[in-house]
Amino acid sequence: MPTTRKIDYIKKMKEGLQMLGAIEAGGTKFVCAIATEDGTIIEKVQIPTEIPDTTIPKVLEFFQDQRISALGIGSFGPLDVHPDSETYGFITSTPKPGWINFPFVKTMKEKLQVPVAFDTDVNAAVWGEFHAGAGKNLNSCLYITVGTGIGAGAVAERKLIHGWSHPEMGHISLRRHSDDHFPGVCPYHRDCLEGLAAGPAIEKRWGQKGDALPVDHPAWEMEAHYLAQALMQYVLILSPEKIIMGGGVMKQRHLFPLIRSKVEQLAGNFLTLPAMDTFIVPPALKDDSGAMGAILMAQQINSGN
Repeated sequence: MPTTRKIDYIKKMKEGLQMLGAIEAGGTKFVCAIATEDGTIIEKVQIPTEIPDTTIPKVLEFFQDQRISALGIGSFGPLDVHPDSETYGFITSTPKPGWINFPFVKTMKEKLQVPVAFDTDVNAAVWGEFHAGAGKNLNSCLYITVGTGIGAGAVAERKLIHGWSHPEMGHISLRRHSDDHFPGVCPYHRDCLEGLAAGPAIEKRWGQKGDALPVDHPAWEMEAHYLAQALMQYVLILSPEKIIMGGGVMKQRHLFPLIRSKVEQLAGNFLTLPAMDTFIVPPALKDDSGAMGAILMAQQINSGN
């Protein structure tokens, strides 16, 4: 039986009102959503991230005949996000098999015939949290996802941070834990942050996925060691008002106090940081941060901003 929200959606469709589309393309799954023009999510599906020839037709099938007026995409990367580039809208040198040089924006535009906004999945997530979640009413915040990969997006002075490209904060170098001799899993840098602390690194180092490890397992102290170092570097460079930590690994909530404690130790007497329990937090939008950010991106391009 249709839900009330679905009935309202069907009614709006019959009235001819346009909708917004959103894609949060992650390393494990694509989250596709339909929202009303005010940003209310009406329908959402998850599609496994396989190769483009398998995943993209399912994505297109979801959006076909949905009467969307614009589409926002937040994608795993690296990406070409420079509008003047010949390869704007491409997934570029990703370690994800089959997706290197995939023309994401071009494909969606050609098939759906709508304007497309495009950015990283973490930039979409931080944008969603900044406007409607844990970063609301602030001037700056940072979102880091710790899952299949590690990435971070940042808002400063109420704008997303971009330069010649987008930030790649998951690939910074770190001081190794004294007990860690694991070589790392990043195909480009081996023992960068992602190579040492993403979900696949945890599984390969310890022989089990993180959610199967007990809370007192030494994996978590080591994980906090690496993540706290990363956060301290972001704090020293960007000075965000809030740090939001999401992704599959961060669903292990016992990690938060470990990370907060280690960040305080690293800050020492040099920095006076905000209260840790309100400074380093999980996403208020839970699993909808990226989808909400992509919807907001679609709103902006739909309005011409």
